Amino acid sequence: MEGLGSGACGRMKISLNGEKVDAHGASTVAELVERYQLTPQTVLIEHNGLALHRHEWPQRFLAEGDKVEFVRVVAGG
Repeated sequence: MEGLGSGACGRMKISLNGEKVDAHGASTVAELVERYQLTPQTVLIEHNGLALHRHEWPQRFLAEGDKVEFVRVVAGG
């Protein structure tokens, strides 16, 4: 497993909504959304300070220490 990086065994630590968590083996933002079983249409995501469009999620790779914010969209009045 040499050379595969810290995420190879699913032990990569990221900051998720301000808390240090294990990325659960996710290598992209899209995989992280899937691991947390979030409905893509109901969540906005910020990755290292940048708001992402949903089509960008599969191309945004996670790295040790990244900061991810999940914001749930709620309709109502």
